[in-house]
Amino acid sequence: MNFEYNVDVVVIGSGPAGYSSAFRCADLGLSTVLVERYSHVGGVCVNVGCIPSKAFLHIAKVIREANDLSRQGVFFNSPVIEIEKLRLWKEEKIKSISSNISLMAKRRNVEVVLGLGEFVTDSSIRIVSEKKISIVHFKYAIIAVGSKSIELPYLNYKNPKIWNSTRSLSMEYIPKRLLIIGGGIIGLEMATVYSAIGSHVEIVDSSQVTLPFLDKDIVSTYLNLSKKMFNYKSNTSILNVEDKDSFFVVTMKNREGKIYVNKYDNILSAVGRSPSVSKLNLDLLGIKLDKFGFIKVDNQQRTNIPHIFAIGDVVGKPMLAHKGIYEGHVAAEVISGKNVYFDPKVIPSVAYTDPEIAWVGVNEKEANKKNISYEMCVFPWIASGRAIVSNSSSGLTKLIFNKITKKIIGGIIIGNNAGELLSEITLAIEMGCDAEDIALTIHAHPTLSESICLASQIFQGSVTDVPNLKSKI
Repeated sequence: MNFEYNVDVVVIGSGPAGYSSAFRCADLGLSTVLVERYSHVGGVCVNVGCIPSKAFLHIAKVIREANDLSRQGVFFNSPVIEIEKLRLWKEEKIKSISSNISLMAKRRNVEVVLGLGEFVTDSSIRIVSEKKISIVHFKYAIIAVGSKSIELPYLNYKNPKIWNSTRSLSMEYIPKRLLIIGGGIIGLEMATVYSAIGSHVEIVDSSQVTLPFLDKDIVSTYLNLSKKMFNYKSNTSILNVEDKDSFFVVTMKNREGKIYVNKYDNILSAVGRSPSVSKLNLDLLGIKLDKFGFIKVDNQQRTNIPHIFAIGDVVGKPMLAHKGIYEGHVAAEVISGKNVYFDPKVIPSVAYTDPEIAWVGVNEKEANKKNISYEMCVFPWIASGRAIVSNSSSGLTKLIFNKITKKIIGGIIIGNNAGELLSEITLAIEMGCDAEDIALTIHAHPTLSESICLASQIFQGSVTDVPNLKSKI
């Protein structure tokens, strides 16, 4: 059975970037079709990415917080994990979020078509599913197909015991010994989850520097805190993976030449993601890609074909849902005739590990590289009453100020709910706040958000909660 549509806009991909752009198009009066290759809308993020990973990270956080309470004399029984029940709970949450997206699409008269879409011409796409073939004729197209896991050539991904991030989130069982190849954010988040629910986890990363986009003091703090959760080997390469049916024998070598041979029940490959453009038939249209396979766009999200736009992971780093949502709004508004651009001052990032790490703007590395005259101020959470009574006193808030203008240009937080706290710093940078603006804003006490105010007071020389290095005494 074939279906045919004639619309103003077709959006390919219904992740956060895709559905946001489709709904914005509809709100601006444009007839819109939204295409999704999964059986439920929401894209990679909702179905097999952000949402399921954060669901399991929530479980991991609760388990660790319960364990921490034993120091205060509050004891719980050791957790008993019913893996099937946990997996079904995760699926219910995904379906709930997906259903809400579908409901919003229906209310906006956005037609959702499930299936794999590909360009037929520069004004039509074909969508193939098991039940039907649909043709959509469009005036404008927005590509929002997201990204996929990069595969390592020496791993057999047909083996059910070798996982990518998607498979690890299916939560079929809990391996006793889990090797994670790749120490980036995905690898660290999955290590946080599986170590909490009972796996012995080891991470191996070939990079010389752990989390190279962060300052050394933040990385050092995180690695010290994570030692109780998993083993981390940086600057270590995999030499051989031998499948013994019931387990894997993995040989690896570090930079000093030391050889390790260990056994693992499962291997999780978490070495990054690449754009999902291979099945779109972009060659037919001549849409230009960069050397890494990302679609090239201008600051209005246009490709080299003016009526075809691209947003989200498929246009390059940072590969973050919130960046894609912002881009999606820009693309929709440009199509509707508005003169808008993708031009944020900063884009926040969060690693939902334990503890969380959140950062935005310029860090010390970048400031030095760009020859910016800056001053770094750190407020340690050991001086925060709220942090002390909530077992999170090992965290810290670090702000970067331009020494000349006194404006805030960056910030990093490591600790409980760092991702939530970061928004104040992001807003301060976007609004051009200086240290005085933040330091003189009264923050509720006792809260973790006070640490942002107090770090600003350190810069101002008015802090009283820690020694004042700028005191005239």
